[in-house]
Amino acid sequence: MLKRLLPRSLFGRAIIIVVTPVILLQLVAAYVFYDRLLENVTERLARGVAGDIAFVTSALDRTPSTEGQFELLELATARMNLNFELLRGLSLTPPEQRPRRNPIEAVAVDTINRNLTGNFTIDNLAEEKTFVIDVARPQGVLRVLVPHNRMFARGTNVLMLWTVGSSLLLLAVAILFLRNQVRPIRRLAEAADLLGRGMEVRDFKPAGAAEVRQAADAFLRMRERIDRQIRQRTEMLAGVSHDLRTPLTRMRLALAMLGDSPDAEDLKADVADMERMIGGYLAFARGAAAETAEATDIRVLLDEVVADARRNGADIELHAESGLIVDVRQQGLRRCLANLLANAHRYAKHTVVSAGRQGKLLEITVDDDGPGVPAEEREAVFRPFYRLDPSRNPETGGVGLGLAIVRDTVRAQGGDVILSESPQGGLRATVRLPV
Repeated sequence: MLKRLLPRSLFGRAIIIVVTPVILLQLVAAYVFYDRLLENVTERLARGVAGDIAFVTSALDRTPSTEGQFELLELATARMNLNFELLRGLSLTPPEQRPRRNPIEAVAVDTINRNLTGNFTIDNLAEEKTFVIDVARPQGVLRVLVPHNRMFARGTNVLMLWTVGSSLLLLAVAILFLRNQVRPIRRLAEAADLLGRGMEVRDFKPAGAAEVRQAADAFLRMRERIDRQIRQRTEMLAGVSHDLRTPLTRMRLALAMLGDSPDAEDLKADVADMERMIGGYLAFARGAAAETAEATDIRVLLDEVVADARRNGADIELHAESGLIVDVRQQGLRRCLANLLANAHRYAKHTVVSAGRQGKLLEITVDDDGPGVPAEEREAVFRPFYRLDPSRNPETGGVGLGLAIVRDTVRAQGGDVILSESPQGGLRATVRLPV
């Protein structure tokens, strides 16, 4: 459950690592400040207000003259930061019920209720930032206007703004810093993806933290080793091709001089079979390693491959989206599709080719109405020199390298080939390439 809720990117997870302690710190600070410090300060201030009101009411009862009461209230108003007014002849009426805005207001009101004796009412005029406390007296109602600054601690809004502002500033700095740290990792991932798809990696240099630079250096060394291995294999294959074809050519010349005897015809067939097998092996081993990926219109490429197959007698139906421009190795993909169509033509009467974009993948399907391939053999047929027909009869198939070349070529470009059952009743070959 937690893994599903967490962001997938390193940047998102790093932000959570930075933000979570800040939020927890703010929550702890808010609890300590509001539930402890601010509540205690408010309770003490409210207790002081209740004490001032109790003192004035007690002094008022001991002052019989009206003039003395007036002077007492004037002096209390000037000294206590409270506004006292005696409303003679009025009776105490309950104030309008208003919802309490926050827990701190509840603390102030409850403290007044606990510490002020007698019959009284409390009303909070939030818009005027004043509490109105009416106390029943024999002469009438003693109305006390209490400013909020006598009940609440000052500076709470400033503290909240400072807390929130500092948190946002810290978050902005963290986002800026982490973005710069994650960017080299993203570039390394993009370079690795390009290399895996057989494309050229340009202008990639190690950057970022020491660990990221170490990984980038390892990637560059790996790319150099892969390029060196490919060059060595290509040079070796060129030599093997020359060394093998030269004696075969001499053998063909020698057989041509023997005439048309039955033994000579059998040897000629064996030599032709060897040449075909060597050609298939070299095509598989060479692959498309030396080719560079370039922007290709897939519809145009399919039109050309299908036209070649139709000239060889294949019955092919093509359905492809227009505007499919993808960076691929053209010759490798052309060879791959030609092999698939040749297999379909060999075993089936009708073939349907479809191409389209599926999310971030280019998907090309080749469906035929042939006998298909058993489900348990669909992975085995991709192995080099593997054939469903164990007789190795060239009339019933090639040398067993066609599908191996197909998968090797597609995987070299970061894709894959999958075999499944076709809606036509035969075999479906699906080529998927990243776009």
